[in-house]
Amino acid sequence: MISTLFLDIGGVLLTNGWGSSSRKLAAEKFKLDFKDMDERHHLTFDTYEMGKLTLDQYLKRLVFYEPRDFSIEDFKAFMFEQSKPIPESINFFKELKAKHKLHVVAVNNEGRELNDYRIKTFKLDELFDAFVSSCIVKFRKPDTDIFHIACDIAHTTPEQTLMIDDRMMFVEVARSVGLHALQFTGLESIKEKINHVNFLHN
Repeated sequence: MISTLFLDIGGVLLTNGWGSSSRKLAAEKFKLDFKDMDERHHLTFDTYEMGKLTLDQYLKRLVFYEPRDFSIEDFKAFMFEQSKPIPESINFFKELKAKHKLHVVAVNNEGRELNDYRIKTFKLDELFDAFVSSCIVKFRKPDTDIFHIACDIAHTTPEQTLMIDDRMMFVEVARSVGLHALQFTGLESIKEKINHVNFLHN
């Protein structure tokens, strides 16, 4: 009997905050070597998402390790602009929450400044009761500890919890610790899958 919903944000409710396509656009706009930038990103982004670097520190490793003819503020503004809502998805999960009286918790990998911007800009606190974001709890999916922490914060058990994520590996890891988990591949598909879920409050 499901009483709690864990939701990813990027790829489910919003576009990804700083995915490969956004980084390619940044490389084109600011005339950067994408291959070098992408390698630097993969070497240090996990540290940023775990809250161990500020956004400025991450960008100094990624881009501003040498003088540029644009400012770090210009680059951050471009980063933030990459986040777009998926309104029909946000509305669906708000309706699902109300219908089944669900506790809804964000379980997402995100750096603090991007996370804060996305929560505030898209009013995600209207949907979520708590945010178990990697930058706050210092664990990232697929580390199983983030799911255990989320259960503790939500005062729930894995068996009473449904996790929805767009990445299949994270779905598989959530299942490995006892959560019910579904992959989000699109809104119509997830609606069909949710029809088979047994909620506590139907």
